[in-house]
Amino acid sequence: MKHIFTILLLLLPMLLLAAEKGKQPHIIFIMTDQQRADALGCMGNSAVITPNIDDIAAAGVTFVNAYSSVPSCTPARAGLLTGMAPWNHGMLGYGRVARRYKYEMPRMLRQAGYYTFGIGKMHWYPQKALHGFHGTLTDESGRVEQDGYVSDYRDWFKLQAPGKNPDETGIGWNEHRAGVYKLNENLHPTYWTGQMAVDLINNYNLDKPLFLKVSFARPHSPYDPPQRFLNQYENVKIRAPYYGSWAKKFENEAGGKDAAYGNFGQEHAINSRKHYYANITFIDDMVGKIVAALKSKGMYDDAIICFTSDHGDMLGDHNHWRKTYAYEGSSNIPFVLKWPESLPGQLKGGEYLKQVVELRDFLPTFLDFAGARIPEEMDGISVKALIENPHSEWREYIDLEHATTYSNENYWCALTDGVWKYIWFFRTGEEQLFNLEQDPGELTNLAAVEEEQIKTWQRKMVEHLAERGDGFVKNKQLVKRETTLLYSPNFPKDARSEQERITDWRSVYKGID
Repeated sequence: MKHIFTILLLLLPMLLLAAEKGKQPHIIFIMTDQQRADALGCMGNSAVITPNIDDIAAAGVTFVNAYSSVPSCTPARAGLLTGMAPWNHGMLGYGRVARRYKYEMPRMLRQAGYYTFGIGKMHWYPQKALHGFHGTLTDESGRVEQDGYVSDYRDWFKLQAPGKNPDETGIGWNEHRAGVYKLNENLHPTYWTGQMAVDLINNYNLDKPLFLKVSFARPHSPYDPPQRFLNQYENVKIRAPYYGSWAKKFENEAGGKDAAYGNFGQEHAINSRKHYYANITFIDDMVGKIVAALKSKGMYDDAIICFTSDHGDMLGDHNHWRKTYAYEGSSNIPFVLKWPESLPGQLKGGEYLKQVVELRDFLPTFLDFAGARIPEEMDGISVKALIENPHSEWREYIDLEHATTYSNENYWCALTDGVWKYIWFFRTGEEQLFNLEQDPGELTNLAAVEEEQIKTWQRKMVEHLAERGDGFVKNKQLVKRETTLLYSPNFPKDARSEQERITDWRSVYKGID
């Protein structure tokens, strides 16, 4: 008996370690709105001041070829929510996220034993939909899509500053103009979002893991940082926009302060970028407070911390503004992940990986870390395998697309493996081919000179679109389209009526949030 007791004592540390390794980690999912991948210090842009996000990258991994498959707010968030590719979740452009999907991130993590909470911009409909969250506190940038809706941020603002106007800065949420926030910085939505997250972490004492989504509404316009963050950029040299020769036709299409196209001058573009970067530095400051709260509560070491965005912002590249485009400024996004200390693996902190990843990969990654089953039909792939072995088998390329927005010609589908990007414009039949390693600014369209590459990517695009039928591929050839398909047949059929879909399409064509 004595020998058995001695053996148990010897085995106890090993048993405890095994139990610790099987522990579900906290998941702290931080996202921004409309942040391009190169707008981070850890992505090699020394002009952007992001020490706290850079620290997360230094403790984890940064994926340099990360994309948003449908680069505008709602379809990107549908892919993030469901772990599915655009054709399979059903949103091929900007519309309303369905009320319920077969797979939903908060609901699946809740079923896996997590306490689930969302703070900030959800961009769902109805606007206080939960999709499995135990609760949400929302900031919808003033957007009202249902009678009686007031965001939690706007109600909080009324409590803190009775009678004041939260939009006093006077810049709309689709403008390319910039200005300094006119109120106390503690009234800014960036502060509110970060502080609500800090409050939740400080109050968290449950014996179950936490899934916390923190969704900042910036740096999406308005480009409105508080003065002290703008001051940090006083002597910073900021790169001017890229101007490819192929983009000259968009130069004179200026349509006002919320234009999707146009050359407003290099000085204007750099000024907008300066304010945009300063908004990111404000977000980074709040990320630092969130990380400090996690460390203070003893949650940091056991947490996955992710940083990403729903899509990018062209910021004047190629005379384009805003998003919905296949180009890197619009579709390439941040993808930073710190894993729990207990996870064994070959990857060291601070490394960069080139495998192509997408928003759909977050849900299976979280399920994998939580020890929950990943449905076989889910399109996303867990990146946990790459952390354990960065040479693990991975997808060859990722698909991108967007239904008609801003102009008739802006209706496209693209494929990229992180080296080559092939773009097919549905309505015109135009093709673009860029070598991203040699030409990261996409200055030179190689479609007319790289014959073998064009043939290879045309074949891949045919394979990708073939399941959609003769309207997209016929006799193994890509088909030009006269009409836009905004929702695929896989969009939840009970989400809303056909008339609502038509109304959505008309609103999309005029412009999006």
